[in-house]
Amino acid sequence: MRVENPLSRSGPRRAGRVAATAALLLVAVGAAFWFVDVRSAVPAQALDNGLAKTPPMGWNDWNAYGCNVSETLVKQTAEKIVSSGLAAAGYQYVNIDDCWMQSSRDANGNLQPDFAKFPDGISGTAAYVHSKGLKLGIYEDAGTATCAGFPGSLGHETQDAQSFASWGVDYLKYDNCNNNGSSTTQQYISRYSAMRDALAATGRPIVYSICEWGVNSPWTWAPSVGNLWRTTGDIQANFNSMLSIFHSNMGLDAYAGPGAWNDPDMLEVGNGMSATEDRAHFSLWAEMAAPLLAGNNLVNASDTTLSILGNKAVIAVDQDSLGKQGHVVSSGGGLDVLAKPLANGDVSVVLFNENAGTATISTTVSAIGKSGASSYTLTDLWSGATSSTTSAISASVPGHGVVMYRVAGGSSTPPSTTILRGTGSGRCLDDPGSNTTNGTQAIVWDCNGGTNQQWTYTSANQLQVLGKCLDAYNTGTTAGTKVVVWDCNGGSNQQWRLNADGTITGVQSGLCLDVTGAATANNSPVELWTCNAGTNQKWTRS
Repeated sequence: MRVENPLSRSGPRRAGRVAATAALLLVAVGAAFWFVDVRSAVPAQALDNGLAKTPPMGWNDWNAYGCNVSETLVKQTAEKIVSSGLAAAGYQYVNIDDCWMQSSRDANGNLQPDFAKFPDGISGTAAYVHSKGLKLGIYEDAGTATCAGFPGSLGHETQDAQSFASWGVDYLKYDNCNNNGSSTTQQYISRYSAMRDALAATGRPIVYSICEWGVNSPWTWAPSVGNLWRTTGDIQANFNSMLSIFHSNMGLDAYAGPGAWNDPDMLEVGNGMSATEDRAHFSLWAEMAAPLLAGNNLVNASDTTLSILGNKAVIAVDQDSLGKQGHVVSSGGGLDVLAKPLANGDVSVVLFNENAGTATISTTVSAIGKSGASSYTLTDLWSGATSSTTSAISASVPGHGVVMYRVAGGSSTPPSTTILRGTGSGRCLDDPGSNTTNGTQAIVWDCNGGTNQQWTYTSANQLQVLGKCLDAYNTGTTAGTKVVVWDCNGGSNQQWRLNADGTITGVQSGLCLDVTGAATANNSPVELWTCNAGTNQKWTRS
């Protein structure tokens, strides 16, 4: 989505790109994101094009320059990526966003670069970027026009893909403005699949980035269409925007993996937040296995900004070959713990303080999935300091900041994600409407594989969905206690035992997860009840 208050900070940005109606659309999308019903969606298999086996890393001009993109800027940035050491750290894509083309196609219907901005054309610019050992990305739109009003690719997919390939393009960001009235998931899939097929037909390896802003739950269908997909509206260069996008993306870990990544938008590191906030932003994106695409003025970036973007220990977490997105261990009161299993058996842990004041944040090695050792080594990925622990992982975390550890020792048991189907009803345990408001009562609904039916069972015995925990309401221990979703807090009322006989019992109460009144209809509520071997208390996992 191309929407922003152009006065939000200095420098060129997104002013003049969209009408007020588009702004209203973003408001509607943002308000509805957590509440969209994805019951018709089924997770897709990853696109098998051999690309983006780890999250893409690079730079995009839009956040810092808006429409003021040029061949000179792209070349200077490519040079800086190399000279600063960022290329050696893994940054490889130099991506051109909107406003690179002329306002109309040529007589043969081909896209034309704006030769005032790109005197050597896109092919000449790509050749220069390639000469630096880097790769070039380009921007287009799946509608009739780009967000800035330049020609879109709808109906020209084959022709435009061939142009991109002939120019030497390595990455396509495909936006969603002026989308010709597309409103259903199938229409979105059709438009984005058309460009997928056109890119494949060129024979050139081109990473495909889907940018439909999370409107139609792309994580459920886009893995078979593109290599990455935006999960939210546009990020802004402030802490609250970054925090909101983190909240939206952090519960989608079941859908990420090699070649297929949730994309919470570009990095705002160096664009006006404090250094503490920038480090938090970079750490959270790495923990979530997000693409790391710098969105700042790299040519004149400060040493502090370059040191954050170039932290190889944090980058290694993002680029880990296991390809796991970090999951929520606990979250409540603005204090978050995330854990990301790594290929060598280590676990990356982020302790994140959303609040303004300093706070102590704690977890344990067992909660992050570690066991089997008498002592574990903690490496602070920002300070480089090492320490050891037998169980507790705890730190004083500055306001709006993080402490990020790599935990080694023992063995690692990654959490498993499952669908829980009620034996009596034949329907699945479901967070209704993907609602993450604390106190939302769980129900059963037709099984569909949506994110609101994907339950992650952690080593701390939690059942998590969309970043929330299944919870015995108000720590209730009596029959009839509602079972709800709530901020994960490590309480025993959020701990569950998945028993061999198919029952699920609350650790605190000893009561069974029960479909109220043995009901079988959609929307039947779930509660705690005395275990009685009824089929409404039996669950199968898949």
